[in-house]
Amino acid sequence: MFIPADFVETDLAWLDRLLERDAFVTVVTTGSGGLPQVTLLPVVYRRDGDDILIEGHWARPNPQAGHAGPALILVHGPHGYVSPGWYPDKEAQARVPTWNYAAAELRGTLEPVTDPDALIDMLDRLSARYEAQVGGDWDLLPIEPRQRRMLAGIIGFRFRAQQVQIKLKLSQNHPQANQHGVIDALSALDSPPSHELAQWMRWKLEVPH
Repeated sequence: MFIPADFVETDLAWLDRLLERDAFVTVVTTGSGGLPQVTLLPVVYRRDGDDILIEGHWARPNPQAGHAGPALILVHGPHGYVSPGWYPDKEAQARVPTWNYAAAELRGTLEPVTDPDALIDMLDRLSARYEAQVGGDWDLLPIEPRQRRMLAGIIGFRFRAQQVQIKLKLSQNHPQANQHGVIDALSALDSPPSHELAQWMRWKLEVPH
């Protein structure tokens, strides 16, 4: 991922924040003929210091299912358009529109998981997380015989990250007055995604340099 120096972030707490916000990621591998294979799916994320583990599963018919070896995972954060008219500085007329966003790119190794008990554990943790988010009370365990038979239709994976790049493009290349101008303008829009982007800009401004 191309990251100009102003937007490089090395604190893995931002990766935690990105995946807590939205753990629906893009998994990229290389398939036959060198063509990329891409799957979008929800995952479970765990971090212990610099050790990062991401777990999920594919549908067995997916051509990417069962891939072992190098892989790339893209984590998506808030994003939105920024108008140069929001900058209060006198150079605003010389500026151009841009797009602010937060994202991460993880490079590492995929390991397929087919053991039924390991799959059940993955699925239980995945469903528990998202049931809690929607206020649901569905529980996988104890697993029913019919559900256990359905495990044959999926292949799990563990992804261990070896390289992490975090990009926070949140107007850090501008004077703070311009950053506050963008925050105020985003906050004034009738758009929850814009309000979220403004909040991420506030968080970044609060971090000591």
